[in-house]
Amino acid sequence: MRPPTATGADARNRPGRLGGGLRGAARAGAGGRIDWAATLRQGRPQRREELVLRPRSQQADELWLVLVDASASTRRHGALSLAKGVLAEVFDSAYRQRVRLAVLQAGGREAQWLWQGRKASAELHRWLQELGAGGGTPLLDALQQAGGWLLRRQRLKPHERQRLLILTDGRLRDLPALAPLPCPTLLLDTERAPIRLGRARQLAQALQADYHHIDDLSPGVPGRTWRTP
Repeated sequence: MRPPTATGADARNRPGRLGGGLRGAARAGAGGRIDWAATLRQGRPQRREELVLRPRSQQADELWLVLVDASASTRRHGALSLAKGVLAEVFDSAYRQRVRLAVLQAGGREAQWLWQGRKASAELHRWLQELGAGGGTPLLDALQQAGGWLLRRQRLKPHERQRLLILTDGRLRDLPALAPLPCPTLLLDTERAPIRLGRARQLAQALQADYHHIDDLSPGVPGRTWRTP
């Protein structure tokens, strides 16, 4: 079962239940601290309702874009199983931290979006259980799609913090000149053959991405590393 494809970076938010607006209630709860500078800019307050309260949390929204290489070569030497373990950890971390996720699968003839800018849910774990590998490596197509989608989303959400995680063995026939993607990027090398070509490291260098091999990871490393600009 594959999660339904979302409408993408251009999707419009639905009205919130509180306050009737796109972002919910206009004011924070009664327990919020008073923002005196914002309050006095509106004139001397006469009633409590005229006080401007600081939001309980001013942390910027965050998005994690995950690009998964599911080509036939990733089935070898348990690479796909390890990658699925990393993905499960990332999905759980995103759920706990209320981070939005986007997931792009590169396998077969073309890259496919599975999740676009939504909160993590059990649907992702169901997809992960059924994730297989086969076909070619449309990784370059996936990178191009990811770059365009991120740029469009940045125009819509300029304050959102974005991170990109790429899981690939880097087994491309040719490695053309590539530009860095428009957000901090971590590439996890999933190549586990006895004789390794090292193309994933070359790809990381071309993208100016942080590089780690999946065999060298300890529990929790993906979440800590790729959040660092």
